Amino acid sequence: MIRSPATALSRADFLKLAGLTGLGVMAAPSLGLAAAPEGGPIRRAIPSSGERLPVVGLGTWQQFDVDRDSAEMAQLREVLSLLFEAGGTVIDSSPMYGAAEARVGDLLADMQARPKAFLATKVWTTGREDGIRQMERSARLLQAKVIDLMQVHNLLDLPTHLPTLRDWKAAGRIRYLGVTHYTSGALDQLAGIIETETPDFVQLAFSPAVREAERRVLPLARDKGVAILVNRPFEGGGLFRKVRGKEVPDWAQPYAASWGQFFLKYILSNPAVTCVIPGTSNPRHVVDNLGAGQGRLPDEGERKRMIAYIETL
Repeated sequence: MIRSPATALSRADFLKLAGLTGLGVMAAPSLGLAAAPEGGPIRRAIPSSGERLPVVGLGTWQQFDVDRDSAEMAQLREVLSLLFEAGGTVIDSSPMYGAAEARVGDLLADMQARPKAFLATKVWTTGREDGIRQMERSARLLQAKVIDLMQVHNLLDLPTHLPTLRDWKAAGRIRYLGVTHYTSGALDQLAGIIETETPDFVQLAFSPAVREAERRVLPLARDKGVAILVNRPFEGGGLFRKVRGKEVPDWAQPYAASWGQFFLKYILSNPAVTCVIPGTSNPRHVVDNLGAGQGRLPDEGERKRMIAYIETL
């Protein structure tokens, strides 16, 4: 549950207690936060432009679907503050996510933080005119004259929307275009789109437990110069349930100080991945997630050991 403002830490107090300056030093064990190594976030280039993004961003499904005057807004503001404090930028949303776009727009405006954010959202409807109306509404809700990344959500009416996205990109209304899906069953379709359309971004599901994307789509995206956003990195919390009551193995602790970092570091150790977008409304979790975007990543031998461990659970 999201805490009320009466029990939520202020951003300054949270950073002080956690001992964090841009996630640069050890977090306070009493807060249950994992250590993050010195240095700024790892960044990877968007192949189509060379622009570099921090490799850990933020998803907004469910967590940001709240009322404007709700108590939850204070904690969501905290999450965004911590994201920016650590050098993060990517925030992913969708019209499918209820009020999430509006809440992101409200918070960024209140915080005067729009320039810090790389805003990604989606078109999720059928028909050209309905798609245009929906994208214009998303821009209003996000309070953004230009949306950084517009994606066709779950490939819905893709042949209709792609020409519109290309027109919008040429006109400067969006900076990048992409496509998304969240099931492994759609990977062949995504591969075909990469081969024939070469979008700027493809968003897909990938985790240490669901690795089908590594077989074809990720290598293909790297070869074709397509950026990859990763959703469902924790399998809806299923990975945490598998390791409940277990400690991170000693051999993994040099690069992963928590289970969240273990899972995210595996994903990020694939060089085709541009950014992973775990969703959270919990300040502790966002700090831990962002820690996975710093320090070294596991090498190929360590990746195999991570998978072997997960497969025993």
